[in-house]
Amino acid sequence: MIDIDKALASAVKTGKVSFGSNTALQNAKTGKAKMIVLAANCPKDIKEQIEYYGEISKVPVITYKGGSMDLAEVCKKLFIISALSIRETGDSDILKLIEQ
Repeated sequence: MIDIDKALASAVKTGKVSFGSNTALQNAKTGKAKMIVLAANCPKDIKEQIEYYGEISKVPVITYKGGSMDLAEVCKKLFIISALSIRETGDSDILKLIEQ
């Protein structure tokens, strides 16, 4: 079983990750992200839009078990994060989450 916290931290540190729901929505529409992670408390309308476009463009969308403050803590950021897009994973093995 993969530790999502460690995988996310590694992706943020070594890969290319964009923060914010607007960017996540754009990446879901264009299919530029390898994966999108949403906080558990991401606003419902935004979450539904990102999931809808993610499904169309074949970008996996997962919901993180914690809220936006927890997600920010894992990513070592000083701002809350409701959504993040992983464009390149770097040394992280986070994409194995979708295979399970």
